[in-house]
Amino acid sequence: MSANKKTFVLDTNVILHDFRSIYNFEENDLIVPIVVLEELDKFKKGNDTINLNAREFMRTLDSLTENYTDMSKGIPLGEGRGQLFITSGKSFSKEMQLSFSEPIPDHKILAVAVWEKATYPDKNVILVSQDINLRMKSRALGIEAQDYKTGKVENTERLFQGVRLIEEPSGEIVSKIYRDGSVDLAQSGIQAELSPNEYFLLGDEKTNAMCFFSKQDNKICKVVKHRLSGIMPRNAEQSFVFDALMRPEITLVTITGKAGTGKTLLALAAALEQEKQFMQIFLSRPIVPLGNKDLGYLPGNEKQKINPYMQPLFDNLNVIKTTLGLNSKNSQNIDKMVKEEKLLVSPLAYIRGRSLNSSFFIVDEAQNLTPHEVKTIITRAGDGTKIVFTGDVEQIDSPFLDLRSNGLSYLADKMKGQDFFAHINLVHGERSRMADIASKILD
Repeated sequence: MSANKKTFVLDTNVILHDFRSIYNFEENDLIVPIVVLEELDKFKKGNDTINLNAREFMRTLDSLTENYTDMSKGIPLGEGRGQLFITSGKSFSKEMQLSFSEPIPDHKILAVAVWEKATYPDKNVILVSQDINLRMKSRALGIEAQDYKTGKVENTERLFQGVRLIEEPSGEIVSKIYRDGSVDLAQSGIQAELSPNEYFLLGDEKTNAMCFFSKQDNKICKVVKHRLSGIMPRNAEQSFVFDALMRPEITLVTITGKAGTGKTLLALAAALEQEKQFMQIFLSRPIVPLGNKDLGYLPGNEKQKINPYMQPLFDNLNVIKTTLGLNSKNSQNIDKMVKEEKLLVSPLAYIRGRSLNSSFFIVDEAQNLTPHEVKTIITRAGDGTKIVFTGDVEQIDSPFLDLRSNGLSYLADKMKGQDFFAHINLVHGERSRMADIASKILD
């Protein structure tokens, strides 16, 4: 055995997050405790990603093991990879018996790692879990533990910072940008590294210009403040959002920010402003029941069950109609669009099978999507489609996602540098002073 070779014991949540995770450990060996298969069996029914992953993993495992009668002896995972072992349950060590009173699945998985290390002291045994508490228990028993990092963002700080101020070196560039609308990057004197379509303030604390970097033209361009569908941006960040949503060369946008910063409202206002340029406007969000209460437990028919989840989207629509005037021609046009389904507000699961050609597609609460779900949505976009993902990465309802592993964070991180992509983080709450303060000081 190679001195550097490791043996990883996989927790159930790793497979539910990524059903192909067993192929991401290079030449190292993997152990899947049999209790994990028992846990996966509970997730095989349903339409959520975790249900899909449970089923896909079982199919993968069935294909791998069809020519093997004893999975405990190891199954080759392919060239350059190690072996996969399905290990039966192990008795708790004396230390585990003293530490844990209940043989719950987490403890049974941990017992396999403890037994493996005790039986083969020379092995480098590592428990892999997305459960922080289980990792702490593992380390307390002397077993190394790691998070599953594939598909996770390493550094989220740069994604969710506010608008940065870039000092203008000559004192004359800001005036030139206001006068001419843009300036060549080479003439600007800016030394900071800029990403395509990055938004920033150029100047100093007192005098500055709202700008973005156009990689295609290699220019620093001025951002003009616009009123869209009756909504006027209240700060620089919101002006940046409107600019990104209105520029046709940007076809993929991520907007993050806490509650009350205007993410969904701005996206919807920009979509309505451009409704003649798109065949359809989709406004959607994933259904993530709170308190583990499935839709089946809620009273009413299918539409009545779904309406509470969609109500925040209709609330944003009503804000725009109120701003425009409830009896105005523009408000009546919005009602007509809803009636004719040119403007469709629907759960994400209901839209997945629809065509995304020439559409303005807004995905709200995208922090509750997995990277795989986000990829599935984007890869189905046809010609003339613009996709906007909005969400608050600090309010994740899915128990299997966190700040670094959710699809919104992953998308914003991986797409940075693409000339068709823009990301803006909103930090100023505009709903009310009370709501803004509460979002900052209440955990």
